[in-house]
This record gives sequence, structure tokens and C-alpha cells, in this order.
Amino acid sequence: MDLQLRGKVAVITGGSVGIGLAIARGLAAEGADLALCARDADRLATVAAGLQDEFGVRVTATAADVATEAGTAALVDAVGTEYGGADILINNAGTGSEETILEAPDERWQAYWDLHVMAAVRLARALAPGMKSRGGGVILHNASICATQPLGYEPIYNVTKAALVMFSKCLANELIGDNIRVNAVNPGLVMTPDWAKTAKLLTADTDVSWQEHLQKVADDNAPIGRFADPEEIANLFVFLCSDRASYCVGSTYYIDGGWLRVTT
Repeated sequence: MDLQLRGKVAVITGGSVGIGLAIARGLAAEGADLALCARDADRLATVAAGLQDEFGVRVTATAADVATEAGTAALVDAVGTEYGGADILINNAGTGSEETILEAPDERWQAYWDLHVMAAVRLARALAPGMKSRGGGVILHNASICATQPLGYEPIYNVTKAALVMFSKCLANELIGDNIRVNAVNPGLVMTPDWAKTAKLLTADTDVSWQEHLQKVADDNAPIGRFADPEEIANLFVFLCSDRASYCVGSTYYIDGGWLRVTT
């Protein structure tokens, strides 16, 4: 299926690893040019060069922390300089947390708010006007099933991802008149480095391996009995970026192997 994405410019935060990298690969395979952003400059440069060589598309790399105003400004400047604007924005940068509400300080709440919410706010504010002038665009937010069905050990992650979903809905209502479609995606269990990091924290000083822990998480929660590969999640993102999803606006799409226990 030709998704008619060739020549589109896609901005992807957290684009050097995990779901972000899988989305980048999926869009590059469809011929889209990429503006990738991540904090690890060396890894990002290697990924960008590899994608450009493999798929023959333009790929720019901006090493920046989008949780900061300076980081989002650097990414926006790079997109403007290299491409003159963007057609697609994937707000993917994020990470899990591990704390209790009663013990987590204000600074920890603020850090996750800046990463999961304010990065998306600032990038939409900066890039949406250009999308409008280009005739329209797509903005997608990588949220989490935890926005609806929280995990007990990461309350800050749960709360900020829920806020991201609400921001996505509000932004969709504001921009649809400009032919900019906004949606959120709530993945379930996805085998990413972030999950491995969390599992290692939770199993430290126990007799359970982090791999065994993750398999138990899958057995206990997902009827499908396994974690998704990042590429399985990326396939939905790539489809939502295309005109094939032209009636998909202001929604939140769950891709969770049956984990969600309520109807939406």
C-alpha cells in the first residue's frame, strides 16, 4: 500500500531508539524525509547516517533535550533551516518513572511535566503555523495505556501521560480547521530499553532476573502473552501519518495486545 508520504518532512523526538527509531524507519521506508532529535549526540548521528544510507532519504539530527525551552528551540531552528517547515510531528520523547506520590519532590514532577507535556506544547506551537501554510499536517503523541490504566509504581508517568492525551484532544479541536490532524497513541507493553531499565531497577537485589520479570508482566497483563516489538507500534503511527487515515482526528488509539480492561 502506497501511503503517499514520499517527500513529506517528519519531525520525531526521541528518534534514536525504541519506538521513535521504529517510527523513523517506517516513515523513511515510505520515502519521508526525517528530522530526528534525541539527547545522545553520538547515537543519534549514527542512526541518522544509517537511515539516510539505507533508505536514500534526507535525515537531519539535532542533539537536544526537548524537555527544555532551549532544546525545542534548537529542533525548531534546525527544521526551519533544513526543510523550511514540517508536515508531520511525532512527539515521542519520554521515559518511565519509579516513585511514590508522598515521597517524590516537586522537581521530579516538574521534570516529567516538561518532558511529556511541555515539549509537545512548545513544538506544536512552533511547528503548526508552518503546517498550516503548507496546506495541513499531522501531529501524533506517543502516550501510554498508563494514561487510562495506571501502573502503581510510576504515578508521575501515569499522570503526565494522561495530561498528554488530554492535550492531544484539545489540540485536535483547535487545529482541525487548518487541516492538521492530531491524534494520540496509547501503547501497552513494548520491548524497549526503557522497559528493560525499569525491570532492572525493580529486580535489583532479588533472585528474579529482569527478563523473567518482564515475561511475568506480559503473562499477568496482556492476553496476547508477550511484549510488542517497536515495529508493531510504529506501523500504526505510520498509517496515522498518511492520508489513508484522513478521518482519524482527535482520537486515542490503543495498541496493547488486549491489556486494556475497560471499553473506550
